[in-house]
Amino acid sequence: MALMTPLLGAFVADSYLGRYRTIAVASLLDFLGLAMLTLSAILPSLSQQSQVILVYFSLYLVAFAQGGHKPILEAFGADQFDENNPQELISRSSFFNWWYFGMNIGITVTIVVLTYVQDNISWGLGFGIPCILVVIALVVFLMGTKSYRYYLLEGECPFTRIWRGCTVLVKRNCISREEREIQRLHGADESRIEENGDAQRVEEAKGVLRLFPIWATCLPYGIICAQCNTFFTKQGSTMDRRIGSTFNVPPAALQSLFCGAILAFIPVYDRIILPISRKFSKTPSGLTTLQRIGIGFNFSIMSMVVAALVEIKRLKTAREFALVDRPDITIPMSLWWLVPQYVFIGISEVFIVIGQQEFFYDQVPDALRSLGLALYLSIYGIGNFISSFLVSVIDGVTESAGESWFSNNLNRAHLDYYYWFLAVLNALSFVIYMYCAHAFVYKKKDNVAL
Repeated sequence: MALMTPLLGAFVADSYLGRYRTIAVASLLDFLGLAMLTLSAILPSLSQQSQVILVYFSLYLVAFAQGGHKPILEAFGADQFDENNPQELISRSSFFNWWYFGMNIGITVTIVVLTYVQDNISWGLGFGIPCILVVIALVVFLMGTKSYRYYLLEGECPFTRIWRGCTVLVKRNCISREEREIQRLHGADESRIEENGDAQRVEEAKGVLRLFPIWATCLPYGIICAQCNTFFTKQGSTMDRRIGSTFNVPPAALQSLFCGAILAFIPVYDRIILPISRKFSKTPSGLTTLQRIGIGFNFSIMSMVVAALVEIKRLKTAREFALVDRPDITIPMSLWWLVPQYVFIGISEVFIVIGQQEFFYDQVPDALRSLGLALYLSIYGIGNFISSFLVSVIDGVTESAGESWFSNNLNRAHLDYYYWFLAVLNALSFVIYMYCAHAFVYKKKDNVAL
């Protein structure tokens, strides 16, 4: 849900409040939601039913607040760079890299520190810490109010303009060829369009619609990303997670391997790969955003292939040690076997996610840049829904055949088959993506387009 609400937040920011006000309001709602979560954990006087209601209301409020925070704050940060200045354009590209770096530092700290605090000290403190941090972040944000670069909202709602542009496109397509020729000869239609300002609306509508083939071909990658939080963790929970003689890595902490790969690779990406590509291409962008996404696709496919091979090895080890029907016993296979698949998916995220951020921000009409970043986030929200749907369908089909791919006993399941399926699905999606990317014409016609 938190990955879908940005679409609503983008609508509010681009149409009514503007990015600055939307960020401030969303931060206040985020604080309110986290404060209520903290109260639900520390107030002993609450009945169980009241506590459950408060928790769910707080979680939905936080998810709603994230919709006005995630894409809007990033878009506002990117707005501070002058896209007509080639040097600032390079700096803006670097901004997206380090923005994602900071996001993953936050995720890593949450996994490692807050999980420990909640499990070993107090749930109230675990919720209270991010609540305090949100207040500090809001104060710091407001302190820079006078120094920010702002973009004024235009008179007509940009979403209304896009809708009207789409309406004109539909009407044009409904008119027969003969009627269009008659209108062209008389010049009536062209003059009417120019008079009503429909020409600009049509171009803006086309500017949004042309993004959807790229958006759609990235959805299978969103399905792959969903595996990091689900089946990768489930795999690791059955394996030997000891480090040293005493410490046992919690299954949820395996996500830090994924974040660690991203944090390790972003400096290489920003300081080595992109500068080298700029020298060869002689343009500020170096690799185009679509090229970066395409490279990331290859790493995501490799991740699924490696995950399938590791799962085959895990199942073989379970059979060798007669543990197939003993799922409660740890399989004598180190968790370090999972590192390559986490590394590959982490590298793919650096190329794909950062590439998507730049692509959708830069290629939507200027008045809809919050929507552009919300569109990239929706890939992962919808990807999670599709992943759940696929698992449900495949589980039903394979269980009726007598051997579920997703058995509760993972030693009798076939996650390897599912990983192979995702590898093939993403390979097919990559082929279609290559066709769409080759045909795509960037909004900017000069060499500084990213």
